[in-house]
Amino acid sequence: MAVNIDNFSTAAQSGSDYVLAPLPYADNALEPVISANTLSFHYGKHHKAYVDNLNKLVAGTDLAGQSLEQIIAATAGQADKAGIFNNAAQVWNHMFYWHSLSPNGGGEPSGALREKIAAAFGSVDNCKKELTTAALTQFGSGWAWLVLDGDKVAIAKTANADSPLTKNLRPLLTIDVWEHAYYLDFQNRRPDYVGTVLDKLVNWEFAEANLG
Repeated sequence: MAVNIDNFSTAAQSGSDYVLAPLPYADNALEPVISANTLSFHYGKHHKAYVDNLNKLVAGTDLAGQSLEQIIAATAGQADKAGIFNNAAQVWNHMFYWHSLSPNGGGEPSGALREKIAAAFGSVDNCKKELTTAALTQFGSGWAWLVLDGDKVAIAKTANADSPLTKNLRPLLTIDVWEHAYYLDFQNRRPDYVGTVLDKLVNWEFAEANLG
């Protein structure tokens, strides 16, 4: 079964333990935009650390063995469970981000997604401009998202580990704007990273599949 928004927890779990789900492409497949070196750190170290931390934090608690979505819902907004929330949400967010990118990405969406984007933004270009604005105006670390709000496509941004899942929004695709997502390849040039991802790597097919 292909990984999508509705089976992320299955991909991230092996029994009661959480696992580092495999990338959907080779570690050099996103070059020259995102290098294998960046993926070795971003996926192999940052993403893996969230998985390892989550396993330690939930071991022996009533959250152990629950899906990522259940853990996120149960811990969101609770200061005493912030560590669990941050790690569970970052595991989920990163899995979603990897699938929001494709070596054959870029271009424009088609089908139902294109229709919904046109209805909400007037054009694909306007949608990409608003998504870019969200990515560039997210202060510090966070995420820019294309989401489904009810039956309407919209743009959202979240800080740190936060997720549209906590806001009753259905994520369609995301751009990671934590510095570790792009600094090795783009240094401090977040606009270049975001623009190139949208032009070359964004996975519109994944976004359309997430319409549900």
